[in-house]
Amino acid sequence: MQNELKWPYRSQVSEIEHLSADVLVLGGGIAGCMAAIAAASKGQKVVLVEKGATKRSGAGGSGCDHWESAATNPCSGVTAEELVSAMLDDNDGYNNGISHYIECREGWDRLLDIEKMGGKIRDTDDEFKGADFRDEATKLLFAYDYKNRFNIRIWGTTFKPAMAKELKRLGVTILDRVMVTSLLTKDGENGAECIGATGFNTRTGKFYVLSAKASVMAMSRPARIWLFSAAYPGLCEFRPLQCIGDGHAMGWRVGAEFNMMEKSVRAEFSSAGRSFPPYSTGNNHNTWYPASLLDATGREIPYADRDGNILPDVKSRFYPAQGQHYFLKGGAIEQAKYAYDGPETLPYETLKQMGYKLPFYADLSSMPELERKAIWGLMVGQEGKTNVPVYKNYTEAGFDPTKHVLQCYGVGWTSAEFLPQERQLFGLPGGFMNDWKLQTNLSGLFVGGDSLFASNCYGHAAATGSYAGRYAAEYAANKSELTLPHQPQVDAEIKRVFAPLQHADKGGTTWKELNQAIAKTMQNYCSEIKCDELLLSGIEQLERYQQEIVPHTSAANPHELMRLLEVFDILTVSQIILQASLARKSECKKLEFYRSDDNGQAQKPFITVRHNGKKVVSREIPLNYAGDLKSNYEKLNAGYLKELENGQ
Repeated sequence: MQNELKWPYRSQVSEIEHLSADVLVLGGGIAGCMAAIAAASKGQKVVLVEKGATKRSGAGGSGCDHWESAATNPCSGVTAEELVSAMLDDNDGYNNGISHYIECREGWDRLLDIEKMGGKIRDTDDEFKGADFRDEATKLLFAYDYKNRFNIRIWGTTFKPAMAKELKRLGVTILDRVMVTSLLTKDGENGAECIGATGFNTRTGKFYVLSAKASVMAMSRPARIWLFSAAYPGLCEFRPLQCIGDGHAMGWRVGAEFNMMEKSVRAEFSSAGRSFPPYSTGNNHNTWYPASLLDATGREIPYADRDGNILPDVKSRFYPAQGQHYFLKGGAIEQAKYAYDGPETLPYETLKQMGYKLPFYADLSSMPELERKAIWGLMVGQEGKTNVPVYKNYTEAGFDPTKHVLQCYGVGWTSAEFLPQERQLFGLPGGFMNDWKLQTNLSGLFVGGDSLFASNCYGHAAATGSYAGRYAAEYAANKSELTLPHQPQVDAEIKRVFAPLQHADKGGTTWKELNQAIAKTMQNYCSEIKCDELLLSGIEQLERYQQEIVPHTSAANPHELMRLLEVFDILTVSQIILQASLARKSECKKLEFYRSDDNGQAQKPFITVRHNGKKVVSREIPLNYAGDLKSNYEKLNAGYLKELENGQ
């Protein structure tokens, strides 16, 4: 009671508010905002629910330095088909061809939409006039491949506020500081049509019952599965603390199907006390590409092209090798088959044999002025992970890119040596399975952004979010009336959500303790090398947490309750990962999936998992299930393409 009196917000824990919409958008990040804008633009009544504050929430809310795969921009030298073919080939087919084709085909359209909203995408002040990466006619700035020009440098810190303003202009109802806790289904049945969701205000505790004709899942990918720092929870993950995969968990509980959940990678980008945040120390993969690097003696470390030829100058780092059409850089792929090899890709032993000495440094001072200005003033200045902690703070501390160098950590040979059991859902992780309308196996539930399997990057989130919103609007328009929530399903969720508040004075387990226990369990039983015995032991351990620990957890206020419910969702996601790993019986290098009890079969398909209410069900799906990308996309989106042609 004493803690409750100190809480600065009026308690509304016993209050329930019912809201309805044509389209309900769950998550107010990049994908969610674009989904809500698309649905509202089609004349639908839209409600958007966001755990944080929509103006700056989500993994991309604080900024972004480049927009990938804008294949249809007027300067592009590659097609959407070429880019997606490379993405699929680079991952041996273990990728989401549908969502990435949407990204490449519609990404430029979404960038133009954001420009109309007030986001800055061009060098309108002629700050970079005359640069090799600038197109003088359009004033667009390009990154990485200066010949083919399909990655666009942007002023990403302007984007999210512009989206928030557009949401208000369109009359979208925004519920900020509301955590979504469950999906509602027709008659409360597993696998049935999605008819809405529930949530609660993380400051007042008010409970919301949200009914909708169609819903868009636009939440983040999971996090804090293997690594968690109870002492420094704000630095536990590469993405914001609130981005932990709530949507995956609530989808699993009502029978949604998931793909590639067995994939996890070595935690090279973690910040959980195990590595220095990589984007703040000359990370050469995207934001800093292609900054010159020096060794401890001041000797420059060379760049090589795909054929191993040393590049003679800075300019040549931006152009394809002889006979190479184009190359990918900046996170579009994970294994750089098509990319230049930067210094960070060379093994340290090779560099040691060449006479290079640690530590290494990013050196912008020796680069051409406009290239230096583009990396430090634009890329580092606009990327959300570096805008304040690096650009602002380092500048105020006296860092001058024309004079100083920056010591590199977390880049291949200088990163912390992570243990095999320290994994992370990075790169192209698992997520909801989707069809060509980005609809899940639950009718009425569409999905965009990081909720999708094999999600990646800002442009992908914006394009798929908008696309999902478009088809959710169509679904809602064709449905005559709302389906009322199943009251027993709502009552059960209210009981589950608020139970920890009843234990506040009883000294129950806290969210940090449970999160740390889950992470340790996943390290022990879902490490790099897997086998049935380990996985089954992990499943049993997590089930014990579910039965024995969860009922005795406690929270003192709505904010702590939010954190605890997040950890309940982390527990559920961990169970999904274990079940997906159990379903795949043979090794798969591209999924970074290895077994000590490999069955020796060439198990190549996707393997999806879902919980049907009684047991886990898995099935195999061909890697090419999407069919011919161009023809299937154009057949389904003829109306959209006609609108583009008519300038609507």
